[in-house]
Amino acid sequence: MDSTLLFSIIGAVVLLLVIFISMSYVKAPPSYAFIISGLSREPRVLIGSGGFRIPFLERLDKVYLGQITVDIKTEESVPTTDFINVDVDAVAKIRVTPTSEGTRLAAKNFLNMSPEEIALQLQDSLQGNMREIIGTLDLRSLNTDRDGFSDQVMMKASPDMSKLGIEIISCNIQNVTDKEGLIHDLGADNTAKIKKDASINRAHAERDVKIEVAHADKDANDARVDADTAIAIKNNELALKRAALKQQADTAQADADAAYSIQQQEQQKTINIKTVEAQIEKTRREQILSKEQIEIRMNHLAAEVEKKADADKYQIQKNAEADLEQRKRIAEAQRYEAEQKALAQNAASDATRYQLEQEAQGIKAKGEAEAYAILKKGEAEAMAMDKKAEAYKKYNSAAVAQMMIEVLPQIVENVAKPISAIKDVNIYSSGDSNGISSLSGNVPVAIKQAFDVIKSATGVDMADIMRAGSIEAKTTRNINLNDNAQDVIDNITKD
Repeated sequence: MDSTLLFSIIGAVVLLLVIFISMSYVKAPPSYAFIISGLSREPRVLIGSGGFRIPFLERLDKVYLGQITVDIKTEESVPTTDFINVDVDAVAKIRVTPTSEGTRLAAKNFLNMSPEEIALQLQDSLQGNMREIIGTLDLRSLNTDRDGFSDQVMMKASPDMSKLGIEIISCNIQNVTDKEGLIHDLGADNTAKIKKDASINRAHAERDVKIEVAHADKDANDARVDADTAIAIKNNELALKRAALKQQADTAQADADAAYSIQQQEQQKTINIKTVEAQIEKTRREQILSKEQIEIRMNHLAAEVEKKADADKYQIQKNAEADLEQRKRIAEAQRYEAEQKALAQNAASDATRYQLEQEAQGIKAKGEAEAYAILKKGEAEAMAMDKKAEAYKKYNSAAVAQMMIEVLPQIVENVAKPISAIKDVNIYSSGDSNGISSLSGNVPVAIKQAFDVIKSATGVDMADIMRAGSIEAKTTRNINLNDNAQDVIDNITKD
């Protein structure tokens, strides 16, 4: 019982020890630095390695060591050295300095912060450094040397970031804009140069004209003052001498007037010369300015003409392509229609040929049927003729007599027909003959003649046969017939 308790205690101790070790052991991934502090003055730093911490006595904190992206924007327009307000958008890649000192500094400032929180903490500082660099550059440098600009930003911000335990990996300028559109104007170097030269020449010309005009005005004013002074002196001298000698005064006055006139002419000549020179210089400057303006206008028109020519060329090309495509489609449609017509014609020809073949077969079948019917009819008629011939061969005199008796009514009818056709009869009798009796008496004569012809042709006496069928013959039986007549009578009696 004691040993079991001992083993249980040992097992519990081992289990607690295992739990304690598992809770104490920590392992830091390469992207994080684990800071263990609490018992020693200097915290321990674990990067990609493992270590132990005493629970409840030591604290475990983390510092993110991976790459962090920070968006840097000026937020407000910043003036360059040439006093142009610009907005700059850049992206900086930073990380905690991969040294023990850098990790310790970062731990003091960004302990247990996420990458987004660290980026937010550093954004203001990086923005300030970038704004300072923008103020030392002109607009052209910002656009033409962005690598140099980003390097200057990194150099400017690196000391401040090092104090925080942060290292700047890279800084890329994404976009540079200005509200006045001057960056767009910088792209058109030739146009800007022409505008600049034209403006300078125009300003120089206007300045030179104004200078020359001022000089001319000054010279004219000096001449005018000198002339007025000379006139005053001469007038004073003339006034003093007038009292002494009138002649001398008159002469002096004349001399003075002449001198004044000459002096005035000289002064006017000088003024005119200066004015003409100023006008010549002004005209020359205006010609130079006009020539430059004409060149600018010609360049602008040439650009417009070239642009319009390109547009017209593109339009003509597209129209040609559309026309070609339309023609292709029409040709395909016509070819398809022709193929369909050819197929329809072939089908019609096949149908016509089939119909003709069917009609020919029908005609052939009909002809064969008619020929077969005619053949069978001929065979039937031939057989009938053969039968009739055989029957005729079997006929005896009695049969012939019977046939004669059957046609006897027709004979009598034909004999009496001429007499029945007579409508009006005029009889002229002479002697002891009666006209009517002689006409009606011809009928028996004709019948007898017919009996005689039958008797001569067949040997059958029709008179005997007729007598054999009379009442007397049937009652008295006193009639003598030849063999043929007797056979006929027997046949008739049997029938």
